[in-house]
Amino acid sequence: MANILNTVGGWFSSLAEEFKFVFIDGNRYKQLLTGFQNTIKITFGALLIGIIIGIIVAAVRSTYDKNGDKMREHGGIGYPILAFLNFICKIYLTVIRGTPVVVQLMISYFLIFVSIKDGVPIGIFAFGINSGAYVAEIFRGGIMSIDNGQFEAGRSLGLNYIQTMFYIIIPQMFKNVLPTLCNEFIALLKETSVAGYVGVVDLTKAGNSIAGRTYSYFLPLLTVAAIYLVIVMILTALVGKLERRLRNSDH
Repeated sequence: MANILNTVGGWFSSLAEEFKFVFIDGNRYKQLLTGFQNTIKITFGALLIGIIIGIIVAAVRSTYDKNGDKMREHGGIGYPILAFLNFICKIYLTVIRGTPVVVQLMISYFLIFVSIKDGVPIGIFAFGINSGAYVAEIFRGGIMSIDNGQFEAGRSLGLNYIQTMFYIIIPQMFKNVLPTLCNEFIALLKETSVAGYVGVVDLTKAGNSIAGRTYSYFLPLLTVAAIYLVIVMILTALVGKLERRLRNSDH
């Protein structure tokens, strides 16, 4: 028993020494703090952009699906404009969902925003454009799930189509897709780990940088993985709590 305790004590002592060497010496832990802050900034900024793009694209796509045939029969300039916008949205969805996010990130950094050296806003832009394609399909599914009677109710209240979408349809859609949207947020958080490809010091880049300087890969990468895991577990618990509250509110 004493030998086991001595072995465990020695292991913890060596682990503490390695932790001090890896993170405390040279204040290298600050790189992790910077990486964490940048990861959160990119994730929340990209989600905001993704929601804005998602609402616009979903509104165009769902409007075309629901009213395209009627508008074509009635004639007028409305249908060609809607058909063109729907075509642009479909190209956007196909291209963004059909190419890797890291390629989109590198195109944004090395081709589109060449003069900008700060990778954080570029990361927000690139991940926001990417997230918008997936959020749009989430929102479109939510809008299409709303009964057509809700549209008719809006019209009976004297609202036009845009007002009906804004005041009646979109609030109901958000309630239906909120859990799925939260899961997209979790996926987006993990996708930002490739931001280091354009020089952004995110969590993964910070851990890899510390490992490269100390030649110790175990603690830095394990710590980064643990931070991601804790964040995802917290978000997953919040999503579960949200789903339960939404289910209870339906009764």
